[in-house]
Amino acid sequence: MRTYAPDRASLPPAGGLCGRLSAAIWAGVAEALAPALRLYLRRRVWRGKEIAGRVRERRGITTQPRPEGPLLWLHAVSVGETLSILPVIAALRNDRPDLGFLVTTATTTAARLLVQRLHELPDDMRVIHQFMPLDVPTWMRRFVRHWHPDGAVLAESELWPNMVAACRHEDIPLVLINGRMSDRSYAMWQRLPCLIGRMLRSFAWICARSDEDARRFRALGAGKVALVGDLKDAAPALPHDDGGVARIRKQIGQRPVWIAASTHPGEEEIVLRAAELARRKVPGLLTILIPRHPERGAALLRHAGPETPRRALGQSPRPHDPVWICDTLGEMGLFYALHCPVLMGNSLLSPPEGGGHNPMEPARQGNALATGPAIANFRQAYGVLGDAVTHVSDERTLAQWLEEMLCNPQALRHAIAASSSACINDTHISQRVAWGILRAVYS
Repeated sequence: MRTYAPDRASLPPAGGLCGRLSAAIWAGVAEALAPALRLYLRRRVWRGKEIAGRVRERRGITTQPRPEGPLLWLHAVSVGETLSILPVIAALRNDRPDLGFLVTTATTTAARLLVQRLHELPDDMRVIHQFMPLDVPTWMRRFVRHWHPDGAVLAESELWPNMVAACRHEDIPLVLINGRMSDRSYAMWQRLPCLIGRMLRSFAWICARSDEDARRFRALGAGKVALVGDLKDAAPALPHDDGGVARIRKQIGQRPVWIAASTHPGEEEIVLRAAELARRKVPGLLTILIPRHPERGAALLRHAGPETPRRALGQSPRPHDPVWICDTLGEMGLFYALHCPVLMGNSLLSPPEGGGHNPMEPARQGNALATGPAIANFRQAYGVLGDAVTHVSDERTLAQWLEEMLCNPQALRHAIAASSSACINDTHISQRVAWGILRAVYS
């Protein structure tokens, strides 16, 4: 049953015959694939990518009741989006203490991170986590009808036709925050103009993260598009405690150290080859290898060697260990507090696999930065940092950068100062986004 339904004008028209036909075809194909998607989910459970006891949530089935009172649904697909919406939730709660929040994620890593970070929010804040259903019409309708939120707030690029259709059918306003339209997505949606146009016209408000993204949304048919800024620019420095940093420094000792952060499959081999080259001029070099998804820690032993210590197992680097795999969750702030050279991962792979990760996080904590060429997902952030970031292309150029940073203390200090001064932290973005959400949903 719907409670505290907001007063609002009727939603905009969702497109003509072409849009309706495209949406119907998408829905029909997705429904036909439902049996195969059940098998897909079972396989993901077997591979550790889903939680067995909660996999039914991916089909829109839950045992939790809808809480009484107003409820906003916020969806963040993975880790980066989850971190970016937490300040928005806090801002929403400051303006509307009566609000409850349903937060969905698509990955187990993001779910675990959300649980960790909820302790930073007020104790009386009502936050429920669920896993996002796959975009099958029956599953999505079941989810939306059960929770029946006052509004659905999607982060970045989560545009799913059946999810949008389910919200429209229940007269639930849709909002897209930190809207991102990557090169790959833009090219794909240009081939499906009727379907994307129908979806985008269903949104009460779209908040783009950059001028380029705003232009692309408008070109694809969006109406109300605003440019407020990138929520990742509003994020505070990643949390860490000084005692934890001191323990890590003691474990490392006086060895030269660098970090390969948020790496993905296929680029760890490049990182390790670069480290091996750099050790010729930097004896004792320790590589801290931090996979984007901590569950991959054991798999990295295949490349780093079976005796490589793993932090997830409570192991510390020994004096002769060239690599330390730090496969824990929510500890990136500890390592960025070491103020050392950092390579941002997911950037050494050729598109479409690569795309980069948020360089503002290490910059904000004072680190020398390098990236590979694949940074399309964070072009704006890298543009802001400019010359404070060194661009490398392969293991040879990465090794050369490491040698310069670790053999020339003055160069390292200059690089750290450059990244720290270039990064931005607009703490008001979250509040502006929260106001936009409240206007779109409750006015």
